[in-house]
Amino acid sequence: MWKPEHRVAADRRGLRYPSDLTDAEWALIEPLIPPARRGGRRRSVNVRAVLDAIFYVLWTGCQWQALPKDLPPKSTAHSYFILLDREG
Repeated sequence: MWKPEHRVAADRRGLRYPSDLTDAEWALIEPLIPPARRGGRRRSVNVRAVLDAIFYVLWTGCQWQALPKDLPPKSTAHSYFILLDREG
């Protein structure tokens, strides 16, 4: 049964897209993101934005090429999708 506190937690108004992560969801996911590899270049992408792009594709069922322009490039989002899928 839906209670008022459940409705508040499930409210997606105010987000850019309904598939975007809320701050509370990001706080749960952030510790699970693997750190950047040692050596080489520093991570230059916003991982939260990349996850928003991945969730957009999963939520809408659109093709990677159909990602909106305000999300990271399709190649970046797809690469992270494959990487996170392989690492579990």
